[in-house]
Amino acid sequence: MAVTKQGDGSGGTAVDWHTLTADEVVTAQGTGAGGLGDDEAEARRARVGPNRLPAPKRRGPAQRLLAQFHDVLIYVLLAAAAVTALLGHWIDAHVILAVVVINAVIGFLQEGKAENALAAIRDMLAPKASVIRAGRRRAIPGEELVPGDVVVLEAGARVPADVRLIDVRRMRIDEAVLTGESVAVDKMTTAVGAATPLGDRAPMAFSGTLVTTGQGKGVVVATGADTAIGKISGMLSEVTTLQTPLTRQMAVFAKWLTGAILGLAVAVLAFGLMARDYGFTEMFLAVVGLTVAAIPEGLPAILTITLAIGVQGMARRHAIVRRLPAIETLGSVSVICSDKTGTLTRNEMAVVSVAVARRRLAVSGTGYAPHGMFHQEGREVDGADLPLVVQTARVALLCNDANLGQDAAGQWIVEGDPMEGALLALAAKAGLDQATEAGQYPRTDVIPFDSAHQFMATLQHSHTGNGFVFVKGAPERIIEMCATERGFDGDEPLDAAYWRARAEEIAADGQRVLAVAMKTTNAAHTVLAFDDIDHGLTLLGLFGLIDPPRGEAIAAVADCRSAGIQVKMITGDHGGTAVAIARQLGLANPTAMLTGRDIDALDDDELQRRTQETAVFARTSPAHKLRLVMALQAAGSVVAMTGDGVNDAPALKRADVGVAMGRGGSEAAKEAAEVVLADDNFATIAAAVRAGRTVYDNLKKAILFILPTNGGEALILIAAILLGTTLPITPVQILWVNMVTAVTLALALAFEPAEPDVMRRPPRAAGEAILSRFLVWRVVFVSVLFLAALSAMFALARGYGASVAEARTVVVNTLVVLEIVYLFSVRYLKSPSITWRGVLGTKAVVIAVGAVTALQVLFTYAPFMAAVFDTRPLSPAQGAGIVAAGVGVLVILEIEKWAQGRRAARRRAGG
Repeated sequence: MAVTKQGDGSGGTAVDWHTLTADEVVTAQGTGAGGLGDDEAEARRARVGPNRLPAPKRRGPAQRLLAQFHDVLIYVLLAAAAVTALLGHWIDAHVILAVVVINAVIGFLQEGKAENALAAIRDMLAPKASVIRAGRRRAIPGEELVPGDVVVLEAGARVPADVRLIDVRRMRIDEAVLTGESVAVDKMTTAVGAATPLGDRAPMAFSGTLVTTGQGKGVVVATGADTAIGKISGMLSEVTTLQTPLTRQMAVFAKWLTGAILGLAVAVLAFGLMARDYGFTEMFLAVVGLTVAAIPEGLPAILTITLAIGVQGMARRHAIVRRLPAIETLGSVSVICSDKTGTLTRNEMAVVSVAVARRRLAVSGTGYAPHGMFHQEGREVDGADLPLVVQTARVALLCNDANLGQDAAGQWIVEGDPMEGALLALAAKAGLDQATEAGQYPRTDVIPFDSAHQFMATLQHSHTGNGFVFVKGAPERIIEMCATERGFDGDEPLDAAYWRARAEEIAADGQRVLAVAMKTTNAAHTVLAFDDIDHGLTLLGLFGLIDPPRGEAIAAVADCRSAGIQVKMITGDHGGTAVAIARQLGLANPTAMLTGRDIDALDDDELQRRTQETAVFARTSPAHKLRLVMALQAAGSVVAMTGDGVNDAPALKRADVGVAMGRGGSEAAKEAAEVVLADDNFATIAAAVRAGRTVYDNLKKAILFILPTNGGEALILIAAILLGTTLPITPVQILWVNMVTAVTLALALAFEPAEPDVMRRPPRAAGEAILSRFLVWRVVFVSVLFLAALSAMFALARGYGASVAEARTVVVNTLVVLEIVYLFSVRYLKSPSITWRGVLGTKAVVIAVGAVTALQVLFTYAPFMAAVFDTRPLSPAQGAGIVAAGVGVLVILEIEKWAQGRRAARRRAGG
């Protein structure tokens, strides 16, 4: 009976198809010599369903929109709008409601991120498939494939399902979207062990990957959700997106603030009715005024605007932020988990070492650019002065099917295999020109590379009547074919043990090793056969190739480490290669490595412990990446995950902030991430962290500015109610002050530049409360200071014979001046504000102070404002007294700041 049961595509399959021989797979799937018949294919499709990923359940637009209002901060905002509407201040009510609607629209547009990620993965499935049905080859829609179908794969085709290969001819497949490896994988039909990692399953071709060279046939063994990509899709749909530290803290803060304000309002209402004999209507209006004073209705708007400004700044740095809170989350990141290929590395192969005649030379240069030098024992050597290197490079250049050239932007690019392109760049560094060498040694015949024999060979002829066989390939295979080795004084007997040891040494440095050899023949030799090259070759040397790290990534890693952020590499590549790159990048403890097999052997508690000390995770699957992110989060880390492939999408979504590559990244990765790097540059991460920390600092300053000013307004009302005296300020006047200062003074803090030590301090703890002890103290201290100043100014004005309306106008203007001087103080939480830099402020501060001053002049002297707010014009003497009160408060604030600094210094000295 045919086995049509599908697996999960990830190693835990119902049938480990890679462990079976080709004949066993054909038998198990019930596939005949001519493939499946149409009736059988239709019957199987009825059982297993179409070859496509299931569409996720979606909420309707109305549900998604209503969900945006289910937040305590939004409730506070709606309450503030209701209060202002009850006061008859409809313009302000409309402004607050507009903020609510804007927040809802932003959330609505960002909703459905997981569905979009799944759609992006579904689009990767091949729309067409070439299949053999009933003995005939035909093209069918990819979704009609079923297990047991025989598919034909050719260069340039996308694999339409998970396929067990039964016949291959020089086939190589790019599996970067699944494994992260930058080099296409050689495919063969020989079975491999059950525990073989996904990236080493040579007899398998996985859905969504791309055939780069060769051709082959295979039997479909998994379709739709049961493919490797389908497994990733399933994980992605199950992954929950975490709240950011900011949203968690603001949710707690909003609940605390709401409860405190409501409790205070009820207590004051009860006191006024029972202890002061106020009428209910009068007392209710006073409590409404207290609520208006206490509710920081501008705070959510300032929060959104500050984040938006940070987003705009990041866009100028080539980082596109898809969700506003993500910019702040970057500021609290303590661990960055980064994919290797294309993220930390250039995604370009380069020859970095050459071994000839018992000498090993290092090779410098960047990417495929044919510029660089050779280094021997620390000395720079011209490649043209090294005859053996030139000979070895010539063989690599001529035994080569790639082409090296420049694109329209002047960038050096390769047409063909990346490793062959790296060999062309090396030959140019040795002074060889591809066109010239090809003209001097024209090719007569070729044996293309095949994973079965592990080498490529060409037959070249010179114009002097000589023939040459040039060979390159796997070192273990080439060494077997050689009898001699090329030395400085001619050919010598081959020391096979030495060259095998040298190849292992280069591989231990994380480099892919290629060997080159040659054989002299005659002019009459025009056809190249395997018998011509299976013995008697002369070994010329070895090449070590690597996908080198980006230079800017090395600097970015150093910046992250100085900021107390751990950088961990999670890759599907081999361990040796990953460790070598980790060393070059400067990761902490770069040799501490775990493989996918190691991760599988650890329970959650042990994995959580090991992740703290491990820098490199190699040969990982998508499930491993997701589990690692969760283990780090369980240990209390705020995790950023960078990546570009489909294999990264679940971990990107699960991380506190996912960062996808914009240029080379898959659409699935971009949709799953909160931040997309437009330049695919890891260095942008360091800039993003700096921006995130600056945004959080500015949010903290905005909170520290708004709460004490609101607290002072609330206290003066409470004091008047408790004492049974006239209210020094009316609710509508309080709303005016809150509105004009929120959109001017508080907003100016969103533009504050980064503090000097922003990248020299450790990340803040994930659970750190916004209301720290220092912030609570500052709120209480400034609120009481405002209460004292405003009460004194009201009493003085009344004492000098001013009417209640005039005295209230003095209080309103004093309150605005106090907020202006407090703005200058709060810009620097620890350093003095009475300096030239502090007094002059930023451009935003100057504009904000000018705007609020102009509005206060209008408020005080415009007749129509008097009709709305019951204001009275003030004399120059009264204005001078208001300014003097502001200067006095600023001096007191600076003394308090100085005392706090001295106390902190003593604590540090004592610690």
